Amino acid sequence: MVIATRREMERSAAVLAGIRSVLVFDEVVQHVPAESAERAHRAAQAARVDVIVALGGGSAIGLAKILALRSERTGGLPIVAVPTTYSGSEATAVWGLVENGVKTTGFDLRVLPSTVIYDADLTLSLPRELSVSSALNALAHGVDALWAPGANPVSALLAAEGIRMLAHALPRIAVAPGVGPHTAEAAGSDTSGSDPVLGGGGIHGALAARKDALYGAYLSASAFSSAGSGLHHTICHVLGGTFGLPHAQTHAIVLPHVIALNAPAATEAEARIAAALGSRTAVEGLLALRDSLHAPTALRDFGFQESDIARAVALVLPAVPASNPRAVTPDDLTLLLRNAWSGAAPGGR
Repeated sequence: MVIATRREMERSAAVLAGIRSVLVFDEVVQHVPAESAERAHRAAQAARVDVIVALGGGSAIGLAKILALRSERTGGLPIVAVPTTYSGSEATAVWGLVENGVKTTGFDLRVLPSTVIYDADLTLSLPRELSVSSALNALAHGVDALWAPGANPVSALLAAEGIRMLAHALPRIAVAPGVGPHTAEAAGSDTSGSDPVLGGGGIHGALAARKDALYGAYLSASAFSSAGSGLHHTICHVLGGTFGLPHAQTHAIVLPHVIALNAPAATEAEARIAAALGSRTAVEGLLALRDSLHAPTALRDFGFQESDIARAVALVLPAVPASNPRAVTPDDLTLLLRNAWSGAAPGGR
């Protein structure tokens, strides 16, 4: 079974050219709605699927995970993940499903892809805005892993290196918007020099940046899978699952606000983040990076209403992990979400 959007299948036709699938499912929806997952499950059962190839971002891979979770096959249903974004879903055993406006997540080794194929060429045509937001989402995995319930010395090392690699790659990705997989051919034989669109190194520089981003995304997601979900993801799952906000952009917007809230009570984690970003403080480093990328800053730009804040606070508060570095009050969450809604400075009142 191949899971991919129609656009992704057209864009990555060469990847699938050698596969004779029994089923192609292109109903890929953000946050994996239960209705879509049920239709995919019934189709997979009818086709007697024995392996899934998921091509795309976190939504495609997330749907494959639900099918693996529900499989009755002995030994489960293996997933071959071919990521085309920096979501990191391919490196975690975390699944998510939205039903009746509520996003439920869980951890199960059956959903961890058995094979992951990384090819930086497949990320070249990812739009600039989505490239930036997706990579900031990946960076959020590393940050959250530093204070998640299962945080440990090994996951902290992976998280810090993932953050460092993503911060190194992001500015180089941002100067290469809308690069297609055939850019090298279109540019002629000389693709090694500096290019005003691709940045230093031409197409090779663009590919190198994306390889670094995929590596950083893998490290951050691995740390996240080991440590578990922290406050940041608790908030973003509510915003995405209940209010339908776009996944990557929501993470990019909310992250500095969570860091500002937790940093005073998590000095060691804050120092790791700051060092990885090469900055004096974690918040300063992340804001400088975000501003340099012209990344999104306000939830209201993506449909979140000020009137939604109280409901979001009520949904987030009971789910705040006990491991969070500091106690979180309704006032804390209200301020955090209001600042994220408006685009105000993190921690400001």
